[in-house]
Amino acid sequence: MAIKITGLGSYIPEVVTKNDNFQKHQFLNMDGSAIKSENGIIIEKFKAITGISERRYAPAGMQSSDMGTQAALKAIKDSGVDPETLDYIICAHNYGDVQKGSNFSDIVPSLASRIKHNLRIQNPKCVAYDILFGCPGWIEGVIQAQAYIKAGMAKKCLVIGTEMLSRVVDDHDRDSMIYSDGAGASIIEQDDSNTGILSFETATFTYDEAYFLFNGSSYNTEAEQQTKYIKMYGRKIYNFALTQVPQAMKTCLENSGCTIADVKKIFIHQANEKMDEAIVSRFYKLHDLEMPEHIMPMSINTLGNSSVATVPTVFDLVRQGALENHEINKGDVVIFASVGAGMNINAMVYRY
Repeated sequence: MAIKITGLGSYIPEVVTKNDNFQKHQFLNMDGSAIKSENGIIIEKFKAITGISERRYAPAGMQSSDMGTQAALKAIKDSGVDPETLDYIICAHNYGDVQKGSNFSDIVPSLASRIKHNLRIQNPKCVAYDILFGCPGWIEGVIQAQAYIKAGMAKKCLVIGTEMLSRVVDDHDRDSMIYSDGAGASIIEQDDSNTGILSFETATFTYDEAYFLFNGSSYNTEAEQQTKYIKMYGRKIYNFALTQVPQAMKTCLENSGCTIADVKKIFIHQANEKMDEAIVSRFYKLHDLEMPEHIMPMSINTLGNSSVATVPTVFDLVRQGALENHEINKGDVVIFASVGAGMNINAMVYRY
């Protein structure tokens, strides 16, 4: 029995925010002191490390659940499935719906319920729920969907990753330039072919790592300190990711029955270009190999880090032939991998 992605869709917001848009920001250190470097130098260093030159923000009247709905509609159309036959709608996110200018996370009702409502699905047996799993949320949702199908509890599932990080960033934090908005969705079904999910690996590290990503006050000490923003300890995350993610990918590949030579693409969470390159390079070094050219499609350069949306979005872009030097063909073995708040990591080996 194969369990596979039979439909895929993504929503990429139309509002383009280039690096130059941050020239007039007042960037501060964590203690509220002024950063001595000029903004031009800060932005130049940021681009060199992250690879980001622009990112996408959702328009003012749109919510995260709206983006998820748009991606879901494309995935449903792509698969040809009747929405009324869906058994589960699983929506991964971190901040729910956030009104522009409010910074308030609205998750009642759940985003999955809102999306089901937007899709006008009448079937009450279609169960809708959210998962909060950091950036690896979409991959984890796919893993959960295949478990339901494998257990005989479902036949068709809709898994969505949607996030609007542009509305929960501190304008005085340099890391605010990383984050963006977007959504990706997939239909998961049973199939008689020899394609689909071959193996997966998931882990949560909390002993020392739980608060590497957290909600914190603005670096501007004169701002309202009750308002919280997404914050991170970037160096700690970098070191953690380089230690744990390559090993999870290696274990996952070993459990799949495939070899490193079989892997055609690695779809990794678009967190930071240098970090992603280091993760994949270290994965190949675990096999005493150098990272091949064109193994890792990247969308972060123009789309930024949209958390749970990055993996399904870059997968969708490659499938559409929208990224230069990247294509995917029937029978190709690929790896999905992610790391994020929690600290959570996961990986999945998949035959397309």
